[in-house]
Order: sequence, then structure tokens, then C-alpha cells
Amino acid sequence: MTKQQLQSASPAEKQRFAGALPPPAVCGFLVLLALVFAGSYLAGASAGPVAPGMHGNGVSRPGTTGHQDGPDMGGMDMDHGSGR
Repeated sequence: MTKQQLQSASPAEKQRFAGALPPPAVCGFLVLLALVFAGSYLAGASAGPVAPGMHGNGVSRPGTTGHQDGPDMGGMDMDHGSGR
């Protein structure tokens, strides 16, 4: 509906057109929410991975068993009371 048509429209037509749009506060909130998510994504992308290499990709290399005790583990028993 153009501005000219809206000015010459009946009150019922104006109400129907106005009811199709969300309140300005909702639109503002959604724009703000999108900006916050975009900003957090950009900050995370620029910071890079927090702990690269901390977890494997779930694929064991040939010649390995998949579970290895690292130098800091000291052969520690990894059964944390799982009942087995």
C-alpha cells in the first residue's frame, strides 16, 4: 500500500494494514539481538580456538589403541565410579 493509498484508505483498511506489522519494540529487540549475536560471532572468530588440540577428533591413528595415558596421567585409573 503506497502512502497515497494509505491516506485515502478507510479506517478498517488502515487497521488491517497496521495489524500486519509487529510493534516497533519487537522489531528493535530483534535487530539488537541480531547485532549481539553477530558481534559475539565476530569476536569468537577473531579470537580463534580456545584450546586447540585439547580433544581429539575421535579417530585413532594407525598403530594406536585410541586411549593413551599422557605424561600427566601417570597411569591413573580412569574408572570414576561408573559401577563397572
